[in-house]
Order: sequence, then C-alpha cells, then structure tokens
Amino acid sequence: MKTYLFLLVAVAFETFGSACLQASQQFTRFWPTVGVAVGFIGGLYFFTLVLKVLPLGITYALWSGIGMVLIASVGWLLFNQRLDAPALIGIGLILAGIMVINLFSRSHFH
Repeated sequence: MKTYLFLLVAVAFETFGSACLQASQQFTRFWPTVGVAVGFIGGLYFFTLVLKVLPLGITYALWSGIGMVLIASVGWLLFNQRLDAPALIGIGLILAGIMVINLFSRSHFH
C-alpha cells in the first residue's frame, strides 16, 4: 500500500513540475523554473522508490496515465486549455487500461 502512496506522491510532484514548466514560459520566469526542478526531481525520487516493488513497465504505465489525467485537469483549471471529445475519450481509455492492469493482471507484482 505504501508503494502506491509513493506512486501518487511521484505523480503529484511530476504534475506540479509540468504545471511549472508551462508557467515558466520557456524558463524565463525564475520561481516557476525552480518549481520545474523541484517537481521533476521529487517525482523521479519517489518513482525510484516505487521501482523497488513494482516492475518498470507497470509503474510507468500507471505514472503516465494518472499523470496525464492530472495534468490535463491542471491545464484546464489553471491555463484554460480545453480538451475535445476525442481527447476525453482517449483519456478514458487510458484510465480503463489502468483499471484492467490493477484489477486483473498479475504482472504488477514482483
């Protein structure tokens, strides 16, 4: 259970770093640029903790799927970036894939 908490913390850091990347305006704003470094370094640190328990492929699938949903939400809320129906359907399919992995696959255990 702690492993999944670390995964969520890693995704939260990565989402923060990605939002700061957008806000940094190509690294021309100091504090958002600092946020990019903090977010990505923190995310990668917690990602390595998860890899002690879960295999890389499963971990990366979960990391990228959850992160994509969160950063799409942040883009919508903070940066007024809209998603069309095909993008929302694609995100839904990725979420369905994450659910299939966690509910039915035995591959997510070492």
